[in-house]
Amino acid sequence: MQWNVFLLILMGQCSVFTCSMLYEYHFNDETKTWAEAQSYCKEKYTDLATVYDMADMKKLIMANNGKEAWIGLYNENDSKRTWQWSLPGVEYKETEENWATGEPNNKDAPENCVRMDIKEDKAQKWVDVPCSANNTFICYNATNELGIKFHFINMTLSWQKAQNYCRENYTDLVSGLHQLNDSKFKNLTQPKAQLWIGLFRNNWMWSDGSNFSFRDWDQELLNAGKHERWAVLRGTGKWGAAKCDEKKPFFCYKDKRILINESKTWVEALYYCREKYNDLVSITDAGQQKWVQEKAKKASSTHVWLGLRYTCTLDFWFWVTDEAVKYKNWDSDKQTDDCNMSGAMDRGGHHKWFKKPDNQRFNFICTV
Repeated sequence: MQWNVFLLILMGQCSVFTCSMLYEYHFNDETKTWAEAQSYCKEKYTDLATVYDMADMKKLIMANNGKEAWIGLYNENDSKRTWQWSLPGVEYKETEENWATGEPNNKDAPENCVRMDIKEDKAQKWVDVPCSANNTFICYNATNELGIKFHFINMTLSWQKAQNYCRENYTDLVSGLHQLNDSKFKNLTQPKAQLWIGLFRNNWMWSDGSNFSFRDWDQELLNAGKHERWAVLRGTGKWGAAKCDEKKPFFCYKDKRILINESKTWVEALYYCREKYNDLVSITDAGQQKWVQEKAKKASSTHVWLGLRYTCTLDFWFWVTDEAVKYKNWDSDKQTDDCNMSGAMDRGGHHKWFKKPDNQRFNFICTV
């Protein structure tokens, strides 16, 4: 059974390049209002462009020839403001918050950025403050060789300028409880210190409903007029805001992931994807992980099958699209590898990967 399934996978008709593409951008030089552009993108593709990180930004900047163009971000209203972490993919969870007593209170409205106060016992408490305030901060950097590194920046900047500094010189402002609780981070903090962390809130939302927190404003978070509620990529490569009735070129994106809300065994899911679409989804980097987990959140089963398979005959895990398993997001459980095991992503929580017997039945994600 195991060897037959392995041969079935190798005989799939999927090219590595095609299957590793989970989405693609399309620049349209025809000028439309934001609403017209949104309708066009939904009809021809998936939606106006959603942006996950700086890698996505570089793709857009290379395509628009310096022209100002609509993207899929728009300003809802103050009642829908949500807290988000600056580092893409790190989700804010109310069960993990660490606010000081009475915070957040929006006392000097708008207080949309978060300062962390270090107490004498080095306890961390969060306070919401205006983003224009000036504080020192700590940047986060990820390296393949050394793992996570933190860098204390001994200069006082506004939150937006601190974020830009970290992104230009490292990875981002320190984000998420996993980083804030890291012993290497705590060793950089001093009692009574006040530091920016990468937590902020605003009422900007993506047209397709994605929860990506990445922002790259050209202005100081955000000095747009009350009627300028639709985001554009400027010729500078940064974002600005404009009125919805202005006519501009625009970016659409094509989603190449599809969630199948039917529960099947892993082999049944593999056959289904290859017969009706392309293949079971593969994940080869952290960016792809975040795009896939957005789909997984809408599953009706506790987990969703991925195109991740273990062969006990050859004793290794592999993606059905033939990519090597270099990027990994396994749960920390100590479950051992075994024959007839496949990989499934947790629908909730931190969307970790789990090793599951392939006769269990879950929803699954195909590539188109």
